[in-house]
This record gives sequence, structure tokens and C-alpha cells, in this order.
Amino acid sequence: MRKLVILTFISLDGVMQAPGSKGEDPSGGFEFEGWTVPYFDDVLGDEMDKQMTPPFDLLLGRKTYDIFASYWPQKEDDPFKQSKKYVVSNDDSLNTDWKETIQIQDDVVAEIEKLKRQDGPMLQVYGSSVLIQTLFANDLADELWLKIYPVTLGKGKRLFREGTIPAAFELHESKVSPSGVIIASYKRDGDVKVGSF
Repeated sequence: MRKLVILTFISLDGVMQAPGSKGEDPSGGFEFEGWTVPYFDDVLGDEMDKQMTPPFDLLLGRKTYDIFASYWPQKEDDPFKQSKKYVVSNDDSLNTDWKETIQIQDDVVAEIEKLKRQDGPMLQVYGSSVLIQTLFANDLADELWLKIYPVTLGKGKRLFREGTIPAAFELHESKVSPSGVIIASYKRDGDVKVGSF
């Protein structure tokens, strides 16, 4: 069985929308596209290089796949070159020209459960805010690799939304970059425990 890891950039108030550049996702009138860029430093770059070192396969929503497929295949240093790209989309017009692209349709939860039961490298999820809600609602995420930025954005697509099931996570690793970004990895750790003081 292979693990499913969600990698994402989030603000202190949990927003994950359009962290990288203008034009990435202005939906809902979001005006802070590229909000992570001023905080990017060598420590973050090294961590991303480490986390994006194969072997792994990708699991992406349609919008994130389109962004990645328009950029990475033209790059010599494409970290996803050898990875299978599983794309959740019911749209028959999906362009699967990017090598090793496989479309997931219909019963998405059952298909992802089947993928997780297979032998193979970990499944990494980038962006894909709609898909992530399905993963949280169905307890399919094994680890969260978060980069938490010292900024609040007030509005935008959030990592945890209505429908996320109660779940406990264990902090596996953490560090802070010189620009103040908390890099934290969490592993799924059973049910939420309660108590009283």
C-alpha cells in the first residue's frame, strides 16, 4: 500500500489559493496571486527540491493539472517526467499528451482507494483544492507537508473546509526558514482525542 501526501503552501488563516503567480487562480475575485513569492528563500528551495525528488506519482485536480501540463513538459529539469499523472476530471476534453497521464472519472473515491492499495511510489497532491476536500472528507490523506507563511489573506480557497472529517495528526518534522515560513510535516494519527483540565 502506498501513502498519499498533500503538499501545499498556506497562509496563517489557511488560504492556499494561487500561491505562485498572477493569473494562477483569480476566481472569486482573489487579488493576492503570488503571495508566497516574497518569502521564498534557499531553505524553502532546498526543502522543495528534497520533496520533489522522485520516485512519486502525481494525483491532481483538473485545474492544477492544466497549469502543470502547460509548463513542466517543456522544462529540461521536469521533476515529474518519470511520474504517472493521475488526473481527476469528468471532462472528456482533457488533454493527456503529457507522458504517463491517466484520467480518473466516475467513482473518484473508489479509484483513489484502489490506487493506494497498489504497489508503487507515494502519491503527491499539489494545489487541487477541490480534490483535496474529497480526500479529507473520505480520510484518504496519509500525510500533510505544509509550508505555513507569515501572512493572513482574509479570503480565498482554504485548505480545510466544511466536510473535513475530525482527524488527529502527529508532527513528524518541522523547521523555520529565514523568511519565517514554518515547514511542517504531519502524519495521520487516528481519531481526535479529548480530555478536560
